[in-house]
Amino acid sequence: MKSLAKFCYRRRRFVVLGWIALLVGTMALSVAFAGEFKTEFKLPGSESQQAIDLLQERGIQERTGFFGQVVFQAEQGARDAQVQAAMEQFFADIESSVSEVEVVSPYAPENAHQISEDGTIAYAEINFGDRLGAEYTEDAKTIKDLRAAIDVDGLQVELGGFIFAAQPDFSSELVGILAAVIILLIAFGSLLAMGLPILTALFGVGTGAAAIGLMTNVLDVPEFTTAVAAMIGIGVGIDYALLVVTRYRQGLHDGLDPEESVTLALDTSGRAVLFAGLTVVIALFGMFAMNLEFMRSISISAILAVLFTMTAALTLLPALLGFCGRNIDRFGLPHRKVAEGKDTSGFWYRWSRLIQNHPWPAFILSAGILVALALPVFWLRLGFGDAGNFPESDTTRKSFDLIALGFGPGYNGPILVVADTPNGEADEELVSELSAALENTVGVASVTQPNTAGDNLLLFNVYPDSAPQDRETTELVHRIRNEVIPSVIDGESPEIFLTGDGPFVVDFADYIRQYFPIFVGSVLVLSFLLLTVVFKSIVVSAKAVVMNMLTLLATFGTLVLVFQWGVGDNLIGLGREGPIEAWAPMMLFAIIFGLSMDYEVFLLTRVREEYDRTGDNKQAVADGLAATGRVITAAAAIMVCVFGAFVLGEGRDLKLLGFGLAFAIFIDATLVRLMLVPSTMELLGKWNWYLPSWLHWLPDLRVEAEPTPRPRTSDLPEPGIGGGGD
Repeated sequence: MKSLAKFCYRRRRFVVLGWIALLVGTMALSVAFAGEFKTEFKLPGSESQQAIDLLQERGIQERTGFFGQVVFQAEQGARDAQVQAAMEQFFADIESSVSEVEVVSPYAPENAHQISEDGTIAYAEINFGDRLGAEYTEDAKTIKDLRAAIDVDGLQVELGGFIFAAQPDFSSELVGILAAVIILLIAFGSLLAMGLPILTALFGVGTGAAAIGLMTNVLDVPEFTTAVAAMIGIGVGIDYALLVVTRYRQGLHDGLDPEESVTLALDTSGRAVLFAGLTVVIALFGMFAMNLEFMRSISISAILAVLFTMTAALTLLPALLGFCGRNIDRFGLPHRKVAEGKDTSGFWYRWSRLIQNHPWPAFILSAGILVALALPVFWLRLGFGDAGNFPESDTTRKSFDLIALGFGPGYNGPILVVADTPNGEADEELVSELSAALENTVGVASVTQPNTAGDNLLLFNVYPDSAPQDRETTELVHRIRNEVIPSVIDGESPEIFLTGDGPFVVDFADYIRQYFPIFVGSVLVLSFLLLTVVFKSIVVSAKAVVMNMLTLLATFGTLVLVFQWGVGDNLIGLGREGPIEAWAPMMLFAIIFGLSMDYEVFLLTRVREEYDRTGDNKQAVADGLAATGRVITAAAAIMVCVFGAFVLGEGRDLKLLGFGLAFAIFIDATLVRLMLVPSTMELLGKWNWYLPSWLHWLPDLRVEAEPTPRPRTSDLPEPGIGGGGD
């Protein structure tokens, strides 16, 4: 790290020019050669995916793309002559203006069931052929424009489907960056010191985003991937740069020249940044264990963002510091402190002494709060958000509510039954028997008649009497698969598949429950082994893993409270409570576990560094916490603001991800890192640094700087929080 620091400092012009060339070059390549983003939640091997694959194989493309609705309510009735003429013209305009689309009109005689019993509410189905995400967006805009031309008194027309949902008028990333600017100004009290972490993070995130654009040529990358990568990249990028700049300023205040300060910063905080970044990458790589293509794409994208921002903090930032020199504190604000680091009269020094003197109350209070927050995890239910979770002002929410009002909640999530009938009439008779049996099944509101589609296929819809997100709908899917179908179809033909929103959610949730333990186990084992090698202690490693799991469980429990039970959901703009997004636990686990380990490393490596320098354990802990408490708090506040900014968006998925990350960072940097960790280490005493004799062969992989020699003393320091160093 010393060699890297000196190279970046002395060749700073070349380093900065190199980063500018890298950023401009990758962005130019991305603009010229980037592919299309494509959101495909494929679930290989599942029954719902088999049905989709069968439909595609038989050439029924209109059932394999996006499914939308036109829902309308007319006071004078849907069959009113003026209403019917306007709506039929609207349907014709859609089919003529949008390619590969089929509109299933309620006015066709065979679709009379698409008009409510009282005749005031009706809906048309829009079946899109498979296409790229950008094309869906253009098609949605076209249909919205066509709807705007309808002008009939008493007629309300709404559009159902995610592509019609309202988009935010602002950038969540910009809100997060603005909040980071304010926090950095407060923390540093200098415009120049504030600007360096922001600039470094933007270079890293910009390069990473361009690389993600190029990645779309080889992988199916969901549309929201760049937003997720930016969320993570901005947060960790600013944090990593914040740590390095803080240590650089301390070096200057201690009398070192700029080059020595850069070298010290990279040899201390830079090591912690490198290790912390690698732990995030390891956690994100764990998502490969889920064996899902779209999750691999998201994982690689997030890894690219972290790697580029980490590299920028270790190369670009030292070069920029070289240009700043001693002017880092120029353009200072009135509140700026004169010195950084150890201050025995400061709040964080006094706080460390308070925790050391009263470890049991601190341990019981912090652990008790975390356990209480984690309890709702036992009621966690996986699923997917739908239009019912959107704000009531959104057209997709209005269409959702109109469907439920006119036809029943199950019409918002019909179950599509796909029957492969190679034996002709014999199979068709069995399918008719199955349709009749489903009509008498508990939880079924109605069943449509089987219709021939494609080569030897019969299709029909089953409408539950419960909403798509309800537990009863999940139970119905299992009941149909495990009881109803086997009671009618006792042979191999016809083959029956269930697909649609309900079956897909059930299959995805079951898949996550099957593979999630493998994913978690692989990340925990790898992290434990890496920490054991670095800190030469199985106790410190186990403690770090357990405490990070406490953070995660408390976060998941809080998500259940807010998103599933609806406690305070109106404060973050949720339309209605619902299940936790099925993909969220694995994404949150990977990111939170990695970021939580960051703070563990930042705190304990500084304690170890102080102990190696002074040989006084208790003083090292006090100095370590005093030196890192403020920067950890500032770093956490930045991440909370960056992640929390995504709660201001419209999408429930990004709201959930942003809220979960912000809350996790908040409790990790407060309850865990500043209370639970030091109190636990005080209580464990000398056992903190226990390493079995048969593991003494482990290589010496240090995160903190090389220790400076110190005089031998006959009186060893008392074991406490730091008990021998970390």
